[in-house]
Amino acid sequence: MATKVLPQPERAEIRVEAVLQALGEPVRLTIVRALADQPAGVACGEIELPVTASTRAHHLKILREAGVLSTHTDGTRRISILRRDDLEALYPGLLTGVLSAKQ
Repeated sequence: MATKVLPQPERAEIRVEAVLQALGEPVRLTIVRALADQPAGVACGEIELPVTASTRAHHLKILREAGVLSTHTDGTRRISILRRDDLEALYPGLLTGVLSAKQ
């Protein structure tokens, strides 16, 4: 099966207000923290979250549309990867600060 990248903003289109809004929700922050430890990405369902599958998909979509993560298909699975390089290039230190904050 062919890999398909889901729609997401180009680096130049990522806006800090969208990133901050996306990161300001606890479930989405949990997703970002999980992805930070997995540079090759993680399948959607492999991140343990206290929400339904549809709510999980919604949170992943918000993060992707804000430019925080990239998602591609691998067969029937959707693999999400943190866009660490893009975020660091645009907003140096932002992601590091967010990830190092107390939980």
